[in-house]
Amino acid sequence: MVHAELALVTLAGLLTALATGLGALPFFFLDDVNDRLNVALWGFASGIMLAASIFGLATEGLAAGGPLALGVGLAVGVALVVASDRALSGTEIHPRKYEEAGFKKLVLILGVLTVHSFPEGVAIGVSFADLPLGEGVSVLGLTVPVLAVFITGAIAIQNVPEGIAVAIPLQGLGVPRWRMVWWAVFSSLPQPIGAALAYAFVRTARDFLAVGFGFAAGAMIYLVFSELVPEARSIGRDLPRNGTPELAIGLFCGVLLMLPVSFV
Repeated sequence: MVHAELALVTLAGLLTALATGLGALPFFFLDDVNDRLNVALWGFASGIMLAASIFGLATEGLAAGGPLALGVGLAVGVALVVASDRALSGTEIHPRKYEEAGFKKLVLILGVLTVHSFPEGVAIGVSFADLPLGEGVSVLGLTVPVLAVFITGAIAIQNVPEGIAVAIPLQGLGVPRWRMVWWAVFSSLPQPIGAALAYAFVRTARDFLAVGFGFAAGAMIYLVFSELVPEARSIGRDLPRNGTPELAIGLFCGVLLMLPVSFV
C-alpha cells in the first residue's frame, strides 16, 4: 500500500509538470500570446498560489502543530529559497540555452530549475500527508485528501503561464512546437521528485508535519512575490499603467477560485 501511495503522489507531481507543457500549446495556433492575457494569467497563477498557501497549507499547519511550528516552517521555507537563489544568482538559465545544451549541461540546467520547481513539489507531497486516512476523493482505490486535490490543481494551473514563459523565446528561435512542449515540461520535472521526497518525509516524521506545511507555504508565497508577480510586471511594462489592472484582475480571480480551500 505504501508503494501505491508513493506512486500516486509522484503521479500528481508528474501531472503538474505535464501541465507546464499546456503553456506551449497556444503556439500551435498562434504566433504570439497577447501581453494583456499573459499578465492576467500570471496574476491568476499568483492568486491561486497565495490562496492555496494561506487557506490550505498554512491552515493545515496551524491545525497540525500550532503557530510556533507553522512559523518555523514558514521561516525555513523562505530562508532556503532565498539562500538557493543567492547561491545560483550567477547561473540563471534562459530557455534559449535548452536547445544548445548537451547531456551534462542539461543536468546542470535541471539542477538550477530544481530551486524554482522543487518547493512546489514539496507542497504537493505535504498536502498528501493524510493520504490513507479520513475523508477525501477516491482515486485508484485510495482516499485522497481534498487539500491534496486543491494543491495539485493549483500548481498545475500555475504551471501553464510558466510554460508560456518557456515557449516564447523558443518560438522566436524557430524551435519545433512539440519540442517547445517538451522543454516546458522539462522545466518542471523536479516537481514529482520533490513531491515523492516530501511525502516520504512527512509520513515517516509525523512530528514535523506542521513544519512541513509551513515550509511549503512559505516557499510558495515567497516564489509568488519574488518570481510570479515580477514576471507579470515585466511582461506588462509596455501596457497602460504597466499592466496593473490585468494583474489585479488575475489575482482576484485566482484567489476567488481557490476560496473553497478555506473550507477544507
